[in-house]
Parts: sequence; structure tokens; C-alpha cells
Amino acid sequence: MWFFPKIIAHRGGGKLAPENTLAAVRCGLAQGFHAVEFDVMLSSDSIPVLMHDPQFGRTVSGKGAVNQATARQLAAMDAGSWFGPQFAGEPVPSFEDVATFCKSNGIWMNIEIKPVPGFEVETGRLVAELTRQLFSVEIANGVPGGKLAALPLFSSFSFEALVAAKTAAPEIPRGYLVDRIPSDWREKLRALDAIALHTNHKNLTPEYARAIKQEGFGLFCYTVNTPKRAREIFQWGVDAFCTDRIDLIGADFAVN
Repeated sequence: MWFFPKIIAHRGGGKLAPENTLAAVRCGLAQGFHAVEFDVMLSSDSIPVLMHDPQFGRTVSGKGAVNQATARQLAAMDAGSWFGPQFAGEPVPSFEDVATFCKSNGIWMNIEIKPVPGFEVETGRLVAELTRQLFSVEIANGVPGGKLAALPLFSSFSFEALVAAKTAAPEIPRGYLVDRIPSDWREKLRALDAIALHTNHKNLTPEYARAIKQEGFGLFCYTVNTPKRAREIFQWGVDAFCTDRIDLIGADFAVN
């Protein structure tokens, strides 16, 4: 059930660039990565933007929250200086701008829907609607067999957001994201018509990996930062993972 790249740059450029920015995606591309993961939430005017934290203070200075600022206001904020002076002035990008860049450069996307609490359904729906619009040609052409890789993949910790995404854009595949694998993982994946379970590699066991694969689901892990661990989980049957250490684990990394 995994038709996508095996090694994915976490938040665009891993530890080499400010997360969830166009600069990060460009950095990942310069390192040879044609597969990225990033986080998407809504601005106050319901525009999907790239951001991990609902509150300002870590990657964007000051006080406030993403859902209290318009997309225009966010685009005027500095999301790069926290990482290094060479990234000063790097803005909070819109999801549409990043997706357009990725499409034009042949970069596959794992789109993590990361709603501000209380906006789960709206975020899932709007991100899915926009993605469906951006990939309307691919959807219209159909995605039999391996062509599924022409589409991005939604993931989220929010079951409600993924249900909304499924309703709005059923053609875009989904992966259910968890930290610790719950006892009802089979039921959740089937309810979402998900193709994969995404989980923290630290909480994965060979037994869980075997069970997930035997049920016919893909298995994706976050965030794997050493070649040794990458080889180990690949041997367990893990299909893919994202990494911050794109300097240590290249896009062409193999088990052997």
C-alpha cells in the first residue's frame, strides 16, 4: 500500500533550514530530496499556511497565534531569523505557494494537517479542497496502480480532520498519524479508508510492524535521524520515514 518515496525531508529541510518555509523546501531539494513533509494550519481568514506551532514564539517571534492573524499578516512575519541570520525575512508561506513550488519541481508532499485546537473539521476540509483543486488534472486522469504516487498524501493526528479531508477530497490518500499505536488502530484506519499508519519510530516494535503490514497497510515512521535506526526499521518492514538529518541520511539511502 505504499506507492511513495521512502525517505522524506522533515518539515522541508530538516535541521539545515528553518522549518515549514520555502527556503526549507529549496534546501531539501538542493540535498536531492524530491519528497517533503510539512505542517499546514489555517490563518484567521481561513487560508492554509505552513506552520507547526499554533502559538507564536518559537519560529515566529512575538505573542499571538496563527488563527489570530491573516495570511497577509503571516506572510509579513519573519519565520527564518530564529534559525540563522542568513534566513532573516523568510516569510510564513501559504500552502498554495509551497504546493505550487513542489509540483513545478517534481517534489512529492506528505501534507500533515495540523489544526489549531477547535478547528479540526474546518482545517481538514479546506486543506483537502485546495489540494483537490491543485491536483484536479491528476485526479481527472485517474490514479490506477503506481500512478497514485502522482498525488500527495494527507496525514494528521486529528481523526476528525482526516474524516473531513476524506469527505472533501476522497481521491487524495490518507495516513493516520499517532504517537503510540492505539488498540483500535485497525478500526481507525478502516474508518478513514487510510492506506497507511504513521507512527513514532520510538514506540514501534517488530511485532506491531508485522501486524500492520499483514493487515495490508503501509507503515511510515517519524522522525528517524540515524542510519543505524533507519536500517533497523526497514528490516522490520517499515515502508518509509521522514528525517531531520538530511545531511546524514540521503534521499537515496538504502538498507544495505
